[in-house]
Amino acid sequence: MTNVNVVIGAGSIGLAIARRVSAGKKVLLADITQANAEAAAKVMKDAGFDVSTTTVDVSSRESVHALVAEATALGEVFGVIHAAGVSPSQASPQRILAVDLYGTAILLEEFGDVIANGGSCVVISSQSGHRLGALTADQDKALATTPADQLLALPMLQAEQVKDSLHAYQLAKRANVLRVSAEAVRWGKRGARVNAISPGIIITPLANDELTGPRGAGYRRMIELCPVGRAGTPDEVGTVGALLMGADGAFITGSDFLMDGGVTASYHYGELAPQ
Repeated sequence: MTNVNVVIGAGSIGLAIARRVSAGKKVLLADITQANAEAAAKVMKDAGFDVSTTTVDVSSRESVHALVAEATALGEVFGVIHAAGVSPSQASPQRILAVDLYGTAILLEEFGDVIANGGSCVVISSQSGHRLGALTADQDKALATTPADQLLALPMLQAEQVKDSLHAYQLAKRANVLRVSAEAVRWGKRGARVNAISPGIIITPLANDELTGPRGAGYRRMIELCPVGRAGTPDEVGTVGALLMGADGAFITGSDFLMDGGVTASYHYGELAPQ
C-alpha cells in the first residue's frame, strides 16, 4: 500500500520538512487557499515528488475530517506535518485560538485515529509558548486533555481573559506543546509518534509580516540580542523535523524542540529580560 505524508499549511517550514521525508511517498498538500497549495506543489513536483493538493480549514472539524478521508483514500498515513497557523499580526485573538489552538487539537485527534504503525507527526509550535508565564497544573491539564470540541469553552480562553492577539498566540502555542505530550500516549498505542518544534524567528512570509508589523521593532531586537545573533531558516527547522520523523528519532515522542537561536534563554537570563 502507498505510504502517504500529509502536509497541512503550504508554507516554507512545512515544505522544508516534507522535502526531507517524502522521497518515495505520496504527498497530500493541504492549505486553506487552493492557489497556495498548487504553487507549493509545483515546486515539489519539479523536484521529483509525487504531490496532490486539497484545501482545508483547520478550525473546522468537518473540513479536517474530510482531509483525513482524502488522505486515507490515497494509502496509509505515515507522516503528518502540521505547519498551518496565523500570527498575532494576522488575526484577532478569537481567530488565533480557533486556528492555532483548536485546529491543532482536532488535527491530532483526527489523524491519531488513522496514523499507521511506525508513523509520526511534527507540529510546528513557536518560541512564544515558552515566554508565557507559568500556568496552574489544572490549566495545563485542561489545555492538554480537554476534548477538542470543548476547548474553546474553557474559562481561561474567554474574551475577557484573552484580550490581545499576542496573548492568544502564546496560549495557543503553549497548548500545542501540552497537547502533543498528551496525544503521544494515545498515538503510542498505534505504534506512532508525535512531537512539536517551537521555532523562533524563521525567515518566512509570516515572519516578514511580523517584522514589518506593529511588533517589528521587538522582533528585530530579538534577532540582534539573541546568542546566535540572526534569524533562522526553514531548512534548519527542516533538519530537526526530519530527525523527529525518521528512524534516528524513533525514541523521541511527546517532546518539544525549542530552536530559537537562544531568544528564550536571553529572555530569561540575558539582555532580552523584561525590565
